[in-house]
Formats: sequence, C-alpha cells, structure tokens
Amino acid sequence: MQPELKPISNEPALFINKKILVVADLHIGIESELREQGINTASQTQTMTNRLIALFKKYKPKEIILLGDIKHNIPSSTIQERKDVRNFLETIQTHGIIHIIPGNHDGNLQKISPLDIIIHPSDGFVLENLGFVHGHRWPSKEIMRCDQIIIAHTHPTIMLTDRLGHKNFEPCWIKGNFLDSKLKEKYLGSASPKILIMPAFNPLCGGIAANQEGITGPIGKIIDMENAEVYLLDGSALGKVKDIK
Repeated sequence: MQPELKPISNEPALFINKKILVVADLHIGIESELREQGINTASQTQTMTNRLIALFKKYKPKEIILLGDIKHNIPSSTIQERKDVRNFLETIQTHGIIHIIPGNHDGNLQKISPLDIIIHPSDGFVLENLGFVHGHRWPSKEIMRCDQIIIAHTHPTIMLTDRLGHKNFEPCWIKGNFLDSKLKEKYLGSASPKILIMPAFNPLCGGIAANQEGITGPIGKIIDMENAEVYLLDGSALGKVKDIK
C-alpha cells in the first residue's frame, strides 16, 4: 500500500499515514548569528513551538520526526540556544514519540536532549517503509531501498519574477526522481525511490532557489532537478523547475 503523504496547507509540515508529523530545519538559535550580522529579530523558538502545538492538537500525531538541524550554531552553541533547544524538545515530547535525524548543525545535540527522544544515525532511518534523511550526507543503502525518501537541508525556495522584473523567493515543496544512470553508479540495486524535499520550518532560514541553484547536498548531484515538480505552501502547483523562470 502506498503511504499517504499530506503536506499541510500553508505550513512547511508533512502528515503521513494519519499518524506521523514531520518538520525540518528549525535552526533554533539562528537569531544570535543574525544579530552578529547587524540584523535584530525576535526569537522564533516560542512561535515555532506554538505552531507545532497547534498542529499536534489538530492532527494528533503518534510520532513526530524532526528531520535535522534542530539547533543552529556550530561548532558550539550559546547557553541560551542550549536552553531553548532543551525546553523546545521537552515541550513537544509530551505530544508524541520524537525521532530526530541529526543534520549538519546538530553537533552535540544528544547532550542537551531530554531522555526518551530517539536520535537516529545521520544517514537516515526507515519508518513505515519511508526513508528519512536530513540530506547533508549520502543516505544509507537501506534508505535507498525504499520507494520514497523525504529529505530537507536545502531550504528550497522558488524564484518568481513579475512583469517588472522584481524577484520574489517563495518557500516550496519539491517532488522529483533520481537520474537513473547516476543513481545506479552510487547505489547499485536501489529501488529508484521518489524524492520529496521539505521546506524549512523556521522562516528566518532563507533558502536556495531551486530554479537558479538546484539543491545543496550530495543528493543534488544525482537528482533530475530539471524535471522536478514545484508546489507552494498553499498547495499551488507551479510545474517543473525547468519551466519556471
């Protein structure tokens, strides 16, 4: 049976098989880096917590997958960031089993995480016959035997240009396939899984314009980006990447 993947309207969140909620790229603590760059902005941690709690109440997931980059600062975290991360995890832990796939910003995350949170290897894990991986490193062979994999890391956006030449960048979902020849070179005998790339949950993250720069991470080397399909957070289908200029 095919898994039911339901992107939640107007939220960068995914609900799977009516019981699993997935979000990615929270980057708790990014505000401190922005302040160093002269950009003063309010913390998003409580806002993101409130958004998630609202989703928990509406969808009542049994399991919650945090698809990497829960924290932001590397190699070390500020005292405030460590406190915010722990408080965040303790709060959402009351709403379901938490799975974390560490991202490239999640060094030492285990030391500040509450007990009973499941932290998986950074090359991914399989649940409900779906492969989950953050996307900053090559997925495991087990992930690539799934029919569908879900990744994050790249904070995908799409660059839209109006008639006057003004450019706007919108967060988006990307659905795609692998380039078969390159896939077989890297993963002989894989299942040629479909790919779903998630937008970042933290609105301060910025992103990579898929129709300008493709996607970051090793998967970007073997994905058929030109023919990947783009969807805005409100569900609007924009067509294939190669047709959006």
